[in-house]
Amino acid sequence: MAATQPHELVELALGLSRADGCVVIADEESTANLRWAGNALTTNGVTRGRRLTVIATVAGAEGTASGVVSREAVVPEDVEGLVRAAEEAARAAGPAEDAQPLIGDRPSSPDFTAPPAETSIEVFAAFAPALGEAFARAAAQGELLYGFARHELVSSYLGTSTGLRLRHDQPTGMVEVNAKTADLSGSAWTGAATRDFTDVDVTDLHAQLTRRLAWGACKVELPAGRYETLLPPSAVADLMVYLSWSAGGRDAFEGRTVFSKPGGGTRIGDKLSRLPLTLRSDPAEPGLETSPFVLVHSTGGDASVFDNGAGLSATDWIRDGELTGLVTNRFTAGLTGLPVRPAVDNLVLEAADQAAAPTLDEMIARTERGLLLTCLWYIREVDPATLLLTGLTRDGVYLVENGEVVGAVNNFRFNESPVELLGRITEVGRTEHCLPREWSDWFTRAAMPPVRVPDFNMSSVSQAS
Repeated sequence: MAATQPHELVELALGLSRADGCVVIADEESTANLRWAGNALTTNGVTRGRRLTVIATVAGAEGTASGVVSREAVVPEDVEGLVRAAEEAARAAGPAEDAQPLIGDRPSSPDFTAPPAETSIEVFAAFAPALGEAFARAAAQGELLYGFARHELVSSYLGTSTGLRLRHDQPTGMVEVNAKTADLSGSAWTGAATRDFTDVDVTDLHAQLTRRLAWGACKVELPAGRYETLLPPSAVADLMVYLSWSAGGRDAFEGRTVFSKPGGGTRIGDKLSRLPLTLRSDPAEPGLETSPFVLVHSTGGDASVFDNGAGLSATDWIRDGELTGLVTNRFTAGLTGLPVRPAVDNLVLEAADQAAAPTLDEMIARTERGLLLTCLWYIREVDPATLLLTGLTRDGVYLVENGEVVGAVNNFRFNESPVELLGRITEVGRTEHCLPREWSDWFTRAAMPPVRVPDFNMSSVSQAS
């Protein structure tokens, strides 16, 4: 695979194309990982891979059709067969409802012909020794640490028959750590997202876990019910990511989601929160940088292969509590009358005055009686019309009384809509980068605050641990 550069495969595929239009995406991926269990490193490794995607468009009397074919580990000898397969798929397909002229008005990336960026095990040069020190501290304290760290670097090369030549290098890193008591009766979790592991403080992560295990020394059984609840940034992220995935403009316009207006249209302009909350995305967000142009391998929902290469910019989905944007491509924007607002691969929720926003510890200190969560998992949709979700708490639910954490309580199943929840939040903390635990395989670039909800619905007690 190293003999031929990704940009050369893109040019080869475009040169072989006989279709009316052609889009080619070459993704070069490298990953490095560490795993550990019981205070000892268990595995580590580095992998590399390549995927080539060819999108052929064919004009016909009734409209333009598209065909998409992707293959792994492509070498030059494979390219013509891949191009022909995409063209055949396009000719066999009916007209694509999302058909639009291919994008062709962006300047080329100056590094389009440069070799792909690569990660290596060296990305853990500072992280691994710090992890070893954490193992020693954990053993001395009677704790067991489990977890993994992963770093991925994907270089994507996009070329089109209209002349686009764009490239984006996307680093994605994450670490998750579980700490357990020696008898395995107590468990705590923490995680972090990162671009390069230089900002991951292992000592701080371990200190958080030790603190939570100490909180769990006292056990309290509580029944199901509605409780004042503090949700940390990770839990908020999992709820807001699902909200963003459900914010398609077409589905809302056609009456299928929580963002549909009764009687027709969308809820753009509706107040979702009485607090000045803003939910936004920005490809240039510091620390959460992502592709500044559309990079789509297949059409689905409000993503269209015809929009590959279209520019992305800062977008407010909710501004000062008001719904201001839904996800659209060029086709669904025309269908709904909404502005073109493609999805961006990061998400930030914040209050208007970050300087005055409290930390989670400050929110705990002014809690008379309530629950403090660690994270959510096994989240599933119950009702798209209200975006009612159900799921479980995990790795630590704590009881707070008179500003102090007094013990760990049992896990619960919850039933809540993140949209409805926005209207009941009474306090918003300081926004920080965080890892959505449930969705970390698909979404890691998030910054969220802790929030206070006066009546979070713990619908039943769960035996999950």
